[in-house]
Amino acid sequence: MTRGYHDSRLIYDAKRDVVWKALWRYYFCNRIVAESAVLDMGCGYCEFINNVVARERIALDTWPGFEKYLAPGIHALLSPVTDLSGIADGSIDYAFASNLFEHLTQVEASDALAQLRTKLKPDGRLTLLQPNYRYCSREYFDDYTHVTVWSHVSIADFLVAHGFEVIELHPRFLPLTVKSCLPVWPPLIGLYLALPFSPLGKQMLVSARPT
Repeated sequence: MTRGYHDSRLIYDAKRDVVWKALWRYYFCNRIVAESAVLDMGCGYCEFINNVVARERIALDTWPGFEKYLAPGIHALLSPVTDLSGIADGSIDYAFASNLFEHLTQVEASDALAQLRTKLKPDGRLTLLQPNYRYCSREYFDDYTHVTVWSHVSIADFLVAHGFEVIELHPRFLPLTVKSCLPVWPPLIGLYLALPFSPLGKQMLVSARPT
């Protein structure tokens, strides 16, 4: 990430933690068991990993500032996703990345997936949450660090081409950002996730397992 990114484009916003608490309660807690080892790649302000309940939690980012937002008991790794050498092979049950792969070149994404396959257990899972270019093309490059375009079709094909089987795919999982006039209220988020359709959904979610 470029210098100053967290002072300009990605400023801390307490509303994100409210969103992630709700996402854990209404979605992720049903997919991550307490005995799991969970890896958050590109953890940022740590909203996801701080809300996870698991036996082992690992947060990884290249931004040194992330450690001051990390809850106690979480292992911090200051490293790019293209260097997972600090993680034991076959040790991860659930890997997660939010708004990460659009910041990587395809070469970097390929490298990250190749390394991650060695870190995941045979029945491990990878979940990606990120902007879906098909539904947010007008805003996609408002973030000056976005370098690769992904849609729900291309990211799924890319995962399959790199040794993963897609097991869950939501083209419109969430709205694009908390920077809006929409209320951030946990029960409303739970209701939104339960809807058979996703109005204003511009972020996709895809889950996959190594083949």
